[in-house]
Amino acid sequence: MNDIIPGLLSYDSNAPLLFTQFFFWVFFGVVLAVVSAIGNRTALRNAFLCAASFFFYYKSSGLFVLLLAITVTLCFFIGKLIGMKPAEEESRSGIRKFWLIIGLIANLGILIYYKYAYFLTNLVNDITGLKLEVKDTFAWIGNQVAGENIWSVDKILLPVGISFFIFQSISYLMDIYRGRIKPLSNLLDFGFFVSFFPQLVAGPIVRANTFMEQLHRPFFLGRRQMGIAVFWIINGLAKKIILSDYIAVNFVDRVFTNPDMYGGFETLWALTGYSLQVYADFSGYTDIATGVAMLMGFYLPQNFNSPYKAPNPGNFWKRWHISLSRWLQDYLYIPLGGNRNSTFGTYCTIGTVAIIGVIFSGSIWIGAIVGLIALAIALTAWLKPERRKKIITNLNSMDTMLLGGLWHGASWNFMIWGGLNGLGMVVFKFWKNRDVYIRTAIIMFVTLALICLDIRYDLPVFRIGAVWSGAIFIGTFIRMLYNMLDGERKFSRLENAWAIAQTFIFVTFTRLFFRSGSNLDPAEANKVAWNTAKTMMEQISNAWNAATIGEMLWAYRYVWGLIVIGLLIHWIPERTKRWYRINFALLPLPIMALIVVLVVFVVYQFKTADLQAFIYFQF
Repeated sequence: MNDIIPGLLSYDSNAPLLFTQFFFWVFFGVVLAVVSAIGNRTALRNAFLCAASFFFYYKSSGLFVLLLAITVTLCFFIGKLIGMKPAEEESRSGIRKFWLIIGLIANLGILIYYKYAYFLTNLVNDITGLKLEVKDTFAWIGNQVAGENIWSVDKILLPVGISFFIFQSISYLMDIYRGRIKPLSNLLDFGFFVSFFPQLVAGPIVRANTFMEQLHRPFFLGRRQMGIAVFWIINGLAKKIILSDYIAVNFVDRVFTNPDMYGGFETLWALTGYSLQVYADFSGYTDIATGVAMLMGFYLPQNFNSPYKAPNPGNFWKRWHISLSRWLQDYLYIPLGGNRNSTFGTYCTIGTVAIIGVIFSGSIWIGAIVGLIALAIALTAWLKPERRKKIITNLNSMDTMLLGGLWHGASWNFMIWGGLNGLGMVVFKFWKNRDVYIRTAIIMFVTLALICLDIRYDLPVFRIGAVWSGAIFIGTFIRMLYNMLDGERKFSRLENAWAIAQTFIFVTFTRLFFRSGSNLDPAEANKVAWNTAKTMMEQISNAWNAATIGEMLWAYRYVWGLIVIGLLIHWIPERTKRWYRINFALLPLPIMALIVVLVVFVVYQFKTADLQAFIYFQF
């Protein structure tokens, strides 16, 4: 007993606190019991939940809890300074802006230091030829204060969920500056808002103007709310352990770790499996967080809305990681100019990313292509004033997606992933405004061009692009023939299914670069990620052996089955999902408890030997 309690209260880097651990549910049971006992004494409840959340983060990330405490304290007082009215009203705007800039610099400085130190150091070294090395400055300071070498200074570790609590702090300061909210008067209330443990380490990103109104709302948990909360929890656990972890450990991770050992068919299925894995993992976390928060009387914003039902890339980002998409729209896209005008930040962002791309690629051809594209855009905007607004809107959208990609990680692959998503959104805007005849002509030209490029250069990207664009051409050509024959019947469902399939294929392909850049040491992320992505593209374009496909299907039959079942469940109509969710919530408690026990029993039959951390912990 003397060893158990210290072990429960201390941080173990090999066993961070996860929703899938038994200890978390013991912890949550105690927290829920205390919250229920406190009742409607909201100030005491908030103070307790703030302390519980800090303990949760300590168990998840160790002494980085001090960084969370520093961020909370700093932003609380800066928020009060932004919201304070100076004696002279005319000086108010300047003072408020000054403190806002200080707050942004502090938050972004912390984020950049921990997340992008290796990326920026490599960039400087490539430009200058220097051989700078990254050292953990804060560990060095700690060692100097302690008088001994307690912490390693050779490597900067990334605090779990740093992007999420930094983004919440920034939105709080920005909303005070914009006059949307008033600063909180209680440090513990603000600490509770930033650190609320269900969503602290992987979102959703909670906005102050939607959460602050819940801080002093009396506790209420109705019969239906309780049932819905329980449903979200078991639904999230099933997604995480049955779909995400099982598919990852038994297939996806193996392919990405040794891509040259698998053929084109297996590699393509690994990409498809990863699309399901990352959705099940991230939305599973959100489901559990939503249910846990709801049992304590708090409501988190929706973060996913069946994203693989999206008929185009723009709609996909309205369904995927909704809280981040809205955050980027309000605090990045609109300040860049949105759909109204361009700003210095518009051109600075896309120019900087292009220069970084040229430096890391080391290719003069990429620089020439980027320069020609920029020149073409500038000439079009100058010669065609009526198109200037659309061009500016697309530039700001592209900037937002590029920075959104960089938010996910300091790797060239993440910028490619963000850029491809931005390009997909821009191309779709162009595509949807063209009739079927022009679409057919365009896609035919693109397909022929890709075929010629593949013949000339024999590169996997051209071969894969030619096959995909060829499939799109066939579908578009059939639609054109139908129009030419005066077809009257509308095949809206078939067309929507075709659009959803094409969007899913596009999103899945971009995930090649996303997954290749994940789970890597920042010091070597760029090189390893690029080599992985390159090898997998070569395998998909070349290494197809029909004789072994049947063997691979049988060897991984359980994985294939789970991927198919998972996607079919995902594509169930929303009204059907809502129906069984509500009916579960209305079941008699004994039957509900029996179902929960059965589901938990089935779920943990799929549990891997080592519990897998949620993917978005690293962001």
